[in-house]
Amino acid sequence: MGYYPIFLNIEGRRCVVIGGGPVAERKVEGLLQDGARVTVISPSLTRCLESWANEEKIRHLARDYREGDLADYQLAFVATDDDGVNAAVAREGRERGVWVNAADDPAHCDFILPSVLRRGELVVAVATGGSSPALSRVIREELESYFSEDYATLAAIAAEVRRELKDRSVNPKAEDWRQALGNGLRRLIAAGKQGEAKAYLLKRLGG
Repeated sequence: MGYYPIFLNIEGRRCVVIGGGPVAERKVEGLLQDGARVTVISPSLTRCLESWANEEKIRHLARDYREGDLADYQLAFVATDDDGVNAAVAREGRERGVWVNAADDPAHCDFILPSVLRRGELVVAVATGGSSPALSRVIREELESYFSEDYATLAAIAAEVRRELKDRSVNPKAEDWRQALGNGLRRLIAAGKQGEAKAYLLKRLGG
């Protein structure tokens, strides 16, 4: 089975997570981080999920999944050890046009979640098509040593420069960007010279 890589804007979108354990907690944490409106369906919750429910960061339905629970949601996440629940949610999702992710159960997934590395606005996602989540995590951990925190600064400066160039109707070619984002810029960022780095990038790109 092949998966088309895509990044979704889920800010304000209604998502449901079925399950209340540690796996569900990780799913909810990522959804909240990106601004989703989350409902959790589970008889019990981890302490962290319970805290979020008490703070009204999430909505909690304290019961098991029932057919029809996917109504009015756009994405569904299943985080239980029950194959029957996975299958039932996947079936309802296809009937309602709701995309479903079932943890560690690719056969019942419409989409899978990659292992993610974040450096500010820079996001690096690693996936193995659901065949080996452990390998995805190992590769992501290896990449963490390469993508230092300086990359968050690099991404922020590149975004600022792109906006300014666009406002001036300056449209550098892809090759110009590739060369401008090279070692000279990286050295300035590593030295903490953010202002100089931005000026350098603008100059290299004709701004």
